[in-house]
Amino acid sequence: MKNILIIGGSSGIGKAAAEKLAKDNKVIATYNENPITNPDISSFQFNVLEDHISFSLPDELDGLVYCPGNISLKPFSRFSEDDFRKDYELQVLGAVKIIQYALPQLKKSASASIILFSSIAAQKGFGFHSLISTHKAALEGLTLALSAEFAPKVRVNCIAPSLTQTPLSSGILNTEEKIQKFRDSNPMKRLGQPDDIAHAIEYLLSDKASWVTGQVFHIDGGASTL
Repeated sequence: MKNILIIGGSSGIGKAAAEKLAKDNKVIATYNENPITNPDISSFQFNVLEDHISFSLPDELDGLVYCPGNISLKPFSRFSEDDFRKDYELQVLGAVKIIQYALPQLKKSASASIILFSSIAAQKGFGFHSLISTHKAALEGLTLALSAEFAPKVRVNCIAPSLTQTPLSSGILNTEEKIQKFRDSNPMKRLGQPDDIAHAIEYLLSDKASWVTGQVFHIDGGASTL
């Protein structure tokens, strides 16, 4: 049984991963607004932008999954410097803060694994995605740097989904017409679901992935390459 910390485990991909992993592991998950009610998950309220890290960790930590994200799409000229700064604090500095906090416990594990999240937009150009692309590309760079620095003790990988049907994407997928449009544009003719990503998280945290580090996994129905 592994000890796994999920930051942002109350919704979408984080929730799906927490519930799947809790069946066979000890899962600690944080939430911001919506409490986690699953009795098999130890949970703490935590806002990565505001709160000092006060929750405790087990002596050994085998997995860390950093899920907080943001989808903000608009013309580049309408983004302010403050928009970029706040999003960077959430997606990049938040991950840095949590990794630094958990690193001593991760290094005590015999098979520790860190998972970060990028996006198809980090490597494929889309209009109105300047904010997302900038910070997701930064997380891919962080993945490569940390995987080199932490090897062979701690593995670090990144998952880059295409559009996935979660509460975070509900502002984009807000009509049946838009949902169908995005389905039709995907090579697999469907949207990603949280469980699609949760399966990948489960694999990357497991000993089956013990020789996998420094990778960006495109779980996107082929959208990044086809």
